[in-house]
Amino acid sequence: MHLLLVGISHRTAPVELRERIDFQARGVAEALRSLASRGSTREAVVVSTCNRAEVYAACDEANATRTDLVRFVSEFNGVSAGDIAPHVYGVTDLDVARHLFRVAGGLDSLVVGEPQILGQVKEAHTVASETRSSGPVLNRLFHTSFAVGKRVRTETGLGSGAVSVSYAAVALARKIFGDLGGRSVAVVGAGEMGKLTALHMKSQAVRHVTIVSRTMAHAARTAEAIGGASAAPWEELDGVLSASDIVITATGAARPILTKAHIESVMRPRRNRPLFIIDIAMPRDVEAAAGEIEQVFLYNIDDLQATVRENLARRASEVTRAEAIVNEEVEKFGGWFRSRGAIPTVVALRERFDAIRRSELERLDFKLSALPPEARARVDEITHLIVEKLLLTPTEQLKSLDNSEAVSTYTEALTRLFALSNPADEPSDRDRGAKAGRVEAFKRPTGRH
Repeated sequence: MHLLLVGISHRTAPVELRERIDFQARGVAEALRSLASRGSTREAVVVSTCNRAEVYAACDEANATRTDLVRFVSEFNGVSAGDIAPHVYGVTDLDVARHLFRVAGGLDSLVVGEPQILGQVKEAHTVASETRSSGPVLNRLFHTSFAVGKRVRTETGLGSGAVSVSYAAVALARKIFGDLGGRSVAVVGAGEMGKLTALHMKSQAVRHVTIVSRTMAHAARTAEAIGGASAAPWEELDGVLSASDIVITATGAARPILTKAHIESVMRPRRNRPLFIIDIAMPRDVEAAAGEIEQVFLYNIDDLQATVRENLARRASEVTRAEAIVNEEVEKFGGWFRSRGAIPTVVALRERFDAIRRSELERLDFKLSALPPEARARVDEITHLIVEKLLLTPTEQLKSLDNSEAVSTYTEALTRLFALSNPADEPSDRDRGAKAGRVEAFKRPTGRH
């Protein structure tokens, strides 16, 4: 079995394409059911966030499945394969583990160290578990990624200082204005991203923060949670925008909530007072054309890349420590993953030996019949222990092999040597002859004497 990952992210695709490949729009559960119906994967998990859309799979044929997954991403999202192909990446086996561990640890995020991604990875696995699309391989992979994310947070300073996309938005505002003290801020969206952004703004001593949401109760709860902020209903959005210096949009709307015409109407009473808009939503909340308006300065999520690079430079030592954790966990997972190839052979070997044991006991039944029941039970126990002792060392050695090629070589040899293709059957004379021929084929040439 192989691990396979196919996806796009902020590293490979522009925001315009990432907006179109959004599994959340139709539902991740529906995507998993649709993928299962194709039959190309044994297990699957879909991770869909504002900056990435990734399909993790356990499959038998990596190349064929990769082709089908790219086709699936295209068909499910209604985006041509030609548009996707230049931006898609695909990795297999332990490279999949390394990628996911880096994602869960915040190392592959737009802003390195952002804490939200670990929760999003956990949610993706939860949905896969609920739809029964995740099995033993992906369950182990994702649970290990959760442990990696936790280790990175607790053992390094990578996530210190509330590093996140929302924090990067605040950093950009600080670059624009310098000191944010005395500025008025509007946060459009009462979700977690809006709340985090508001908290970061409050820490910069802004004069006032107003939370606007389509649901007033949500806006009020968010305002209360951050303290010192106010809530405003959706109907007062224009008034809030007119009174603000900085606008952060972070809703979950499927299409832009602020058009160019809308922003033009907001700007008229401002008398050329500049308006800085940072759109950190995905899909985008603000039409790109709004940035053409005089005195409107519009930034979207891709504009945060400069901040990302600065964070990387500042946190280089923490990144190194986090990468060391990833490497350690990949090695551990790799040992488990490679050993899985030996499990069927180990099981078949034990079944074969036990079948021979039982067969011999049955053959000798007429001799054992005179024994009392407790003595016969003791004979059964002793023969079982002998088989266990004989198989203990080869089983441990087989499971400890450190590369898949060695596992494959040894399992194939054992399968042939012990005729494990049908281990439940007692070996016949023909089986013994065939087995002898196979053993002979594995002998080293010794020459004639």
